[in-house]
Amino acid sequence: MQHRKVNLMLRCIVIFDQGFAQHGRSIFWLTRAYGQTCKLLAARAAKDKIAAMGGVYVVISAGLWLAWLVSWNAAAFWRDKSTAEAPRNHYRLHFVIVVVGFMLTFGVFGWINPPLWTPTPALGWSMVALTAAGLLFTWWARLHMGRLWHGGVSRTAQHRTIDSGPFALVRHPIYAGLIVAVIAMAVIQARGLALVGAALFAFGFILKARVEERFLAEQLPDYAAYRDRVRMIVPFVI
Repeated sequence: MQHRKVNLMLRCIVIFDQGFAQHGRSIFWLTRAYGQTCKLLAARAAKDKIAAMGGVYVVISAGLWLAWLVSWNAAAFWRDKSTAEAPRNHYRLHFVIVVVGFMLTFGVFGWINPPLWTPTPALGWSMVALTAAGLLFTWWARLHMGRLWHGGVSRTAQHRTIDSGPFALVRHPIYAGLIVAVIAMAVIQARGLALVGAALFAFGFILKARVEERFLAEQLPDYAAYRDRVRMIVPFVI
């Protein structure tokens, strides 16, 4: 069982390293990864009385994440060809941090980590709503970018600085939405490792955002002014 979990994590790291799984085969592996995660959650909830109620919110949130992943990867083909790209070794480690944080948040190692609180219905449903809001925010940004989107750090021939829609609120709305959704999942999980995982997930994306910004500042003359005007992840704060 432990070997299967390690193998699953390695597959997820490979998928993320390919730029949020840009090929159809990756959708299969992401779906399988989430199926395995949901089985682990169900098994844990059956053995843990405290997790039994919280498990309902976890499973619903995991279903939202699965729907997001399948739709996101299907839309990965809707993009223009890159004309310039930052070396992947500049941000490969950041993807690894994101994936490790992601797996911790989803409770893959939950059996060694007792729950810290019992999610109440008010807390549980509010975090489910926050998960949905965060994932919808990423889709707003994705649709606003259109064919300019890319999973890695690159630019297309028609690339430009986008400063409208969600990009008027934060410079990286996709990362912001994902971080919000992961934090919501960590709160529902109510476990120390889940909170650590959410922190790692956010840290990895902030590191990648900095690589992205250095690259875009070199490629787009007006990006520096945009960076000075709009916050990175949290509106008016960070």
